[in-house]
Amino acid sequence: MSEDADTTASNAIPQGTQTLARGLQIVSAVAHGSTTLKSVVDATGIGRSSAHRMIQLLVHMGYLRHGSPGEFRLGSTLIEFGFTALNQDPLPVVARESLDALAERTQDTIHLSVEDGESVLYLHKIPGTRGAEMRSRIGHRMPMTRTGVGKALLLGQEDRWERMFTAENPGADASAVEAFVKRMHGYTRDGASLDLEENEPGIRCVAAPVRDGSGDIVAGISLSATRPYMPKERMQALVPVMKSAAREISVKLGFR
Repeated sequence: MSEDADTTASNAIPQGTQTLARGLQIVSAVAHGSTTLKSVVDATGIGRSSAHRMIQLLVHMGYLRHGSPGEFRLGSTLIEFGFTALNQDPLPVVARESLDALAERTQDTIHLSVEDGESVLYLHKIPGTRGAEMRSRIGHRMPMTRTGVGKALLLGQEDRWERMFTAENPGADASAVEAFVKRMHGYTRDGASLDLEENEPGIRCVAAPVRDGSGDIVAGISLSATRPYMPKERMQALVPVMKSAAREISVKLGFR
């Protein structure tokens, strides 16, 4: 691919920042699995020689590193920045004591999540001690309408339910949409939400919203376990437990 074939900057990119934008595109491409020069070029549309020069600079600055011959990985600078970003967010720090107590009490997997770009973003995870490992990880994104914690983040926001469900479940018919909206009304009344293996086969979840001083939902906490450890009777019994833990965190954020 020639230099003339470089993808032109979109109108959304401020004038004079195209080089920075291309560097960030390369980092994003590597983060999403484009680990060779060719795959980076294919993913970004940046010319081969330009991409090669930018990758060399990103390696030099620690944003990327060499992996196997001819391959690249995210570098130590990004790892450092990631931990710094987590520490700068007060939510994981404020919530940690309550989440640790919840994990010790239940032995199940605990998550703290926020909404980011209309998806669930995991900020903190405590793995369960029952042997089964969830595929979630810190920094991982999941759909809002198929996860318990995503539904918790959407409680009371009736104007978004149908649109988000159809966007995340494009094959859903009218009856499925109606059933989801009905469940969300029930979850809103209960102040907690459930995931009955909608996101991951065999995994069930109970979740509750965390609110700030203004009363707005700013995060969600969830408790997940495999089906044998999470019969429906236990899920219902965990609803007040999750609501209590969520309220405890909310109070620390100024909620009354």
